[in-house]
Amino acid sequence: MRLAAADLGASSGRVMAGTVGPGVLSVAEVHRFPNGGVRVARAGGSTLHWDVLGLYREVLTGIRAAHRDGELAGIGIDSWAVDYGLLDASGALLGNPVNYRDSRTAGIPERVLETVPARELFGITGLQQLPFNTLYQLLAEHDLRSAETMLLIPDLLNYWLTGARGAERTNASTTQLYDVRSRDWATGLAERLGIPHRLLPPLHDPGTVVGTLRPDLAAELALPELPVVAVGSHDTASAVVGVPAEPGTNFAYISSGTWSLVGLELEAPELGDAARAANFTNEAGVDGTIRFLRNVTGLWVLSESLRTWQARGTPVPLSEVLAQAAGVPALSAVVDIDAPVFLPPGDMPARIRQVCADTGQRVPETPGEIARCVLDSLALAYRRTVRQASELTGRPVDVVHVVGGGARNELLCQLTADACGVPVLAGPVEAAALGNVLVQARALGADLPDLAAMRALIRATHELRRYEPAGDAADWAGAAARIDPGVVA
Repeated sequence: MRLAAADLGASSGRVMAGTVGPGVLSVAEVHRFPNGGVRVARAGGSTLHWDVLGLYREVLTGIRAAHRDGELAGIGIDSWAVDYGLLDASGALLGNPVNYRDSRTAGIPERVLETVPARELFGITGLQQLPFNTLYQLLAEHDLRSAETMLLIPDLLNYWLTGARGAERTNASTTQLYDVRSRDWATGLAERLGIPHRLLPPLHDPGTVVGTLRPDLAAELALPELPVVAVGSHDTASAVVGVPAEPGTNFAYISSGTWSLVGLELEAPELGDAARAANFTNEAGVDGTIRFLRNVTGLWVLSESLRTWQARGTPVPLSEVLAQAAGVPALSAVVDIDAPVFLPPGDMPARIRQVCADTGQRVPETPGEIARCVLDSLALAYRRTVRQASELTGRPVDVVHVVGGGARNELLCQLTADACGVPVLAGPVEAAALGNVLVQARALGADLPDLAAMRALIRATHELRRYEPAGDAADWAGAAARIDPGVVA
């Protein structure tokens, strides 16, 4: 069975052609394209948008390319979370979706908590407090009167492909408008906060065939009227399907890319005060699982550093930066990679140097020193998050699976093993695309009854790399205390 998987990230997107069969699982990139924010002027300032029409065009180009190389059986789309498009009653898009890195939600979370206390909000949604959650973005809209429906990015693209409107649960659960226990929209919460519940479309599970390509679109693309499957449309949900964990193992996962999503797979949400205070989230996963995790600022900081050096006319290839970083003494300078200063785009090297200077550390200057600071700091954030997840749930962690682009970064994987004190299994890099095609394949008749069967197929067809912890655990404990003097080593 041959399938097209569109996997859309915040900095790039691609369409993969996947092949699934007995003892067979592979994905190959057929089309890649850049993505990113587009800043547009408005009265009194500017707004950071997504070029969603451009994304749609590129997805269509990729689907066509995938079909040219072999007949397709289906299409699935996953993307980043929280961002959305608003449709009017006729189904027309009211404007380009706003990028979650835009500052329009400043001050809104605080206003929400005056109406709905943090404990109650977490008890309903199970979601961590992030300033760009969909709830806050909707409250930042100037006028919702013309809006009839809100569709998250994959659902919006599926609507344009098929004409069917709906919301897939794994992504809906990231909005802070989803009741994590009832597995339905939290309409009472929405109404208390002035968000019309008409905006919340019907929910469906991952693996639902939402429709087929519109006849006019199929004719335009010279394709058959292919089924479009709602996969785990939050890319992390698809990536967690692609974690090749052995049944019965006590594993944590890190989906490592622009963001790093670090956590455990649970059967039920963890909604205690301790989880709320630690800012963990309970997001829906495939097959009724819960992704108990926390967002960690990921390789975004390193990629923005590379972009800064290139903009200054002194580009440094990533491979060279990592080679330099490997030669820098470990833990010579570390920062809290999750600090708000590292969230917006901009000059990351300058911000890192300033934070190091402000905290009395040796200030990194060269690209290699900056990169080593980022990777050491990222490994410390992984350590902190894995340990907290284990403590909050009472589940030990014996192995950490790293999937996504960060699985290619050998230095980061080794540092993660050193920091966490347990082995790291790295791979597959294409976990999100693999999870996407596996859920599609099952929906279209493949014998993949559960997550265990999907993960067994990944282990049988993909090579993993194992990293054993090395170095002195006390050094990592000391570095953790430098970032947060109150940390328990």
